[in-house]
Amino acid sequence: MHRVRALQARLLPHGWFDLVRQVLLFFLAYNGYRLVRGVADDPGVTAAAFDNARQLISIEQSLGLFVEPAVQAWSTGTHFLEDVASWLYINAQTSVTVGSLAFLYLFHNPSFYFVRNMFMVAMGIALIGYTVYPTAPPRFFPEWGFEDSVSNFVGVTHDSSVNALFNPYAAVPSMHVAFALMIGIPLSRLVKNRAGRIFWTVYPALVVFVIVATGNHFLADAVLGALTAGVSAYAASWLARARPAAWAFTRAGATA
Repeated sequence: MHRVRALQARLLPHGWFDLVRQVLLFFLAYNGYRLVRGVADDPGVTAAAFDNARQLISIEQSLGLFVEPAVQAWSTGTHFLEDVASWLYINAQTSVTVGSLAFLYLFHNPSFYFVRNMFMVAMGIALIGYTVYPTAPPRFFPEWGFEDSVSNFVGVTHDSSVNALFNPYAAVPSMHVAFALMIGIPLSRLVKNRAGRIFWTVYPALVVFVIVATGNHFLADAVLGALTAGVSAYAASWLARARPAAWAFTRAGATA
């Protein structure tokens, strides 16, 4: 019994109530985020989203950075690579992110709250981006050679309409990239295993490849997603000044 209590104290330093509170906070924040970003059903949204996407293509072309068609063509040329990229696209925002947050909470609890604050800020920034700059993803431009790799993988076609929980034009910023950075960088600093540190260091770059290879984002979306992560990290650092013992990124004890 003593060992069980000691293990619980190590994994749950603030008890079960804090764990439930964090889960509830993320549940409410993420579902609120999905709901708000889906409330964009306006007749002008679709036209604006396609115009904005063409604008991004034009900007990338002028800079010599419009490589997305070539990247996806190379990926789809190898069926195995295409399937792996599609699987990673689906799981990066779900099992990988949720599993990483759980790992941080249980095994690196003092640093969890800093990451949590980054996520809260990032989702708020993303909603502003989705509202101000709706953007169609590359997969809606077959004339450029793009295809929907994820739909091909799961056998379900993406809906092109906005509804209460889904907005296909919520591409800027790429939250796949933002989440990958907000998970990858902290874990690359916290994990003790060398292979693990290497994996989490390259994980954000892997996600950038995945979102482009599957036809879901332009490189510009990735850059803006990285900027979102950077601003969120700065905001989390600023918040940590108010409660350094609780919200700073540290290996020391923390209180939520």
